[in-house]
Amino acid sequence: MRVLALALAGIGDALMFTPAATILKRRRPDVRLDALCMFRGVKDIYDRTALFDETTHFDFLKEGAFGSLKFLASLRGEYDATINVYPTNRREYNLVARLIGAKTRVAARYLRQDAANLGFLNNLRVTESDDRHNATENVKLVEALFGFDADEAPPYSFPLSEEDVAFAERFLEERGWRNETLVGFHPGCSTLKNHEKRRWAPERFSALAKRLIEERGAAVLVFGGPEERELKGRVVAGVGSERCVAVESGNLAQSAALIKRCRAFATNDSSLMHVASATGTPTAAVIGPTNPNYIRPWRVPHRIVSLGLACAPCFVYSPRPLTCAREDVKFKCVRELGVDLAYDAVVELLDGAEPR
Repeated sequence: MRVLALALAGIGDALMFTPAATILKRRRPDVRLDALCMFRGVKDIYDRTALFDETTHFDFLKEGAFGSLKFLASLRGEYDATINVYPTNRREYNLVARLIGAKTRVAARYLRQDAANLGFLNNLRVTESDDRHNATENVKLVEALFGFDADEAPPYSFPLSEEDVAFAERFLEERGWRNETLVGFHPGCSTLKNHEKRRWAPERFSALAKRLIEERGAAVLVFGGPEERELKGRVVAGVGSERCVAVESGNLAQSAALIKRCRAFATNDSSLMHVASATGTPTAAVIGPTNPNYIRPWRVPHRIVSLGLACAPCFVYSPRPLTCAREDVKFKCVRELGVDLAYDAVVELLDGAEPR
């Protein structure tokens, strides 16, 4: 049997499929599992895991309609089943599955806007639940396809190479930080569909870093992609200490190797939050409009830093841009979240708090 995982969204969503892929390969080693991704970072992770027989990268946006249709036509008849990696619910993803034309097309049945996004183009569906983690939703899709009940879902898979680990060691050695109390930050997140509104203010990250440096003797590493260089610089400048530096790495795996060396990681709801989970790093996640049941740090000690407003969570999986219906303070769930909550969460993790 040949199965194609359609992992067309970002790195976080791709990592949240790896527990399901692990279970599939353990229970059905006879199955050929391939993956199709739209971002090179996803291909790099999947190639490392050895969970996929082949991972293909294809940039649908760059290739345009004609090139994309020609590519999808080349896949027709190649697969017995496709799996839309949860939570890819946009109509474009469902059209991709239909155009590939596998006999069985597995996807979630969304509680909201399912028909508008052509969910009916898939013919084996599992109704999503607001109480389930995305990793568990992916396991449910695999269970439905193969008709077995899985054991407890394992951690994410993101293997690091010796070169990645060596980069992290050199980075710390150059600063004399190999034995320091390291805390990682990620002040960024996706900007697509207005999601930058989910970000905690960089000034709050700076204030948090100051307290951790002064009161806990920590050294703070600020992470983010090339497009977040200015944002990282704002956080570091706001601290004004040599014990807070921005990380410039050659690739995501090198950043992951440094995150693995951190004793705690403070982050927005972002791809690096999931990378921290994959490296086993205790994580304090600043969560505003998102349902923490969907995306909370997975299989690691963690704390959700949230105001717990009655209007939250208000974000659901939808192609629509993120909006806030409040009339007093827009995105109050993030804008009025103070430093004390985050500091207490990170300190609990530094002190070895049990998983929650």
